[in-house]
Amino acid sequence: MAPPILKLDHISLSFGGTPLLDEADLQVGPGDRICLVGRNGSGKSTLLKIAAGLVEPQSGDIFRHPSATVRYLPQAPDFGGHESVRAYAEAGLAPGDEAHRVSYLLEHLGLDGTEDPARLSGGEARRAALARVMAPDPDILLLDEPTNHLDLPAIEWLEEEIRRMKGAVLVISHDRRFLARVSRATVWLDRGKARRIEKDFSHFEAWRDEVLEAEAEEQHKLGRQIEREEHWLRYGVTARRKRNVRRLGQLQALRKSHREHDGPQGRVAATLSKGRESGKLVIEAEGISKRFGGQAVVDDFSIRIHRGDCIGLVGPNGAGKTTLIKMLTGELPPDEGLVRLGTNLEIARLDQQRAALDPDETLSHFLTDGRGDTLIVNGAQKHVTGYMKEFLFAPEQAGTPIRNLSGGEKARLILARILARPSNLLILDEPTNDLDIETLDLLEEIVTNYSGTVLLVSHDRDFLDRTVSTTLAPATPTAPNGHWIAYAGGYSDMRAQRRDAENSDRRAAGKASKDTGTKKTDGVRKPAQAVRKLSYKQKYALETLPERMEAATATIKDIEARMADPALFARDPERFSSLATRLAEQKTALEAMESEWLELEMLREEIEG
Repeated sequence: MAPPILKLDHISLSFGGTPLLDEADLQVGPGDRICLVGRNGSGKSTLLKIAAGLVEPQSGDIFRHPSATVRYLPQAPDFGGHESVRAYAEAGLAPGDEAHRVSYLLEHLGLDGTEDPARLSGGEARRAALARVMAPDPDILLLDEPTNHLDLPAIEWLEEEIRRMKGAVLVISHDRRFLARVSRATVWLDRGKARRIEKDFSHFEAWRDEVLEAEAEEQHKLGRQIEREEHWLRYGVTARRKRNVRRLGQLQALRKSHREHDGPQGRVAATLSKGRESGKLVIEAEGISKRFGGQAVVDDFSIRIHRGDCIGLVGPNGAGKTTLIKMLTGELPPDEGLVRLGTNLEIARLDQQRAALDPDETLSHFLTDGRGDTLIVNGAQKHVTGYMKEFLFAPEQAGTPIRNLSGGEKARLILARILARPSNLLILDEPTNDLDIETLDLLEEIVTNYSGTVLLVSHDRDFLDRTVSTTLAPATPTAPNGHWIAYAGGYSDMRAQRRDAENSDRRAAGKASKDTGTKKTDGVRKPAQAVRKLSYKQKYALETLPERMEAATATIKDIEARMADPALFARDPERFSSLATRLAEQKTALEAMESEWLELEMLREEIEG
């Protein structure tokens, strides 16, 4: 094994209270590919800054090879003092570095170098910062959330570029698929300690669960040992006092260890407040178009969105994803065409700019809209500090200004506010930015089980595959022209359908070129049509709905039989009323399941036919 070029030993750092880092270790060898994972607030970014030499720990030893070059990508880069993006990127070069590397990176990242750093969008700023830290081809590259604000083509390019690099890479990211593809080792920062496994991120969650289960079992055994020792002290032989004193000391040490054990940080536990049920047809768009400066971002697009649909929008930055969502929800009128919104819509929105956040507002004021110390969640009144704890905020943070929160904490705060508001149409524009993996799991569960309708913009391929039933993407992703195509399933389904369509086109073109007896064509190529198929979610629903409908029918018959008792109303009017309410709910649910099954069955017959 090659000697390390970066080594952190027993690093400790505390800002008061529980230590953020408690004798954490980290070792980086030549060519390593390491992902650093952990909960928001666990100290990942701080450890990366210590590795970069930007933060000094309170204790511990740091070794960096004297000849090793280190470059660090922060979450919020500083562009001050640079007239152009090229000047900013070239400022990261050291004497002897080749300047043509800057030109190569800017070109592949979609920048020409003349841009004004003060006017960059979030995605452009991230690309410029990547060009700066990657241009020197450093021996150690430290990346803090490099995929934030990047579109899918840029993320996939970055994956390949990292794979080709000779230097070591240590990366923090929330993007599961990105981490699995670029890492060969995983460091888990948990409760101030750093644990390491020599496997890529795809093995992390199973390993983490094994570690926590073993830890829980160890604490259980310790608790049983304490019980046995307490029993011995009370009822055992007491003639040998010296031995008893020693054993009492051992018991006190066991109690202290058990009492001071710091268990894993709690999981965000929250449910989405349900609004009124919307109409069956939520949104209908007919031939809508939108142009800016003569450039079409949406051109002659039509779609019908029904209650319960989860629609994902993908495409490069600037393709018009946010514009299309604003048109579909009535926030932005189309230049041409018509948009009709369904009835009883209650919209909850998470925008990628976090526009709802006032940095001077406190957490409590933000969650309650300034109406005291309580809020209503799913019809029940909750104290704001209790609700905050569900999202892993400490009660003492209630009066903290939002400006003091980390990016992940801000994302969690907005999520807490959205989940408290009744809704039946959820608009999520880049919801995964800054969320840790556990909170992403919660968001995925909420979206999957949401009874309303979801419109989702995301560059997180894994999240899209796990949640959406339909994917909207530009017909020509490399050069969007306003034409959008709807594909069944998630991001991977969309890619597979595009490959099938492209292969069909190539086969057809090859056959046409060999067929010399056919008449000449006008040379116009028709756009590829998506190969339709049922998504996994639709297949699962089609398989399970009959059984669920049978169960609902049985429940309805049981309730009707109970209500048939003529003496029930006189004997127990509250019970009768409760049964009547439940009967109406079951009939509504059965009707919805029957409609969904019928639509899916018709879709299956249409595809297979």
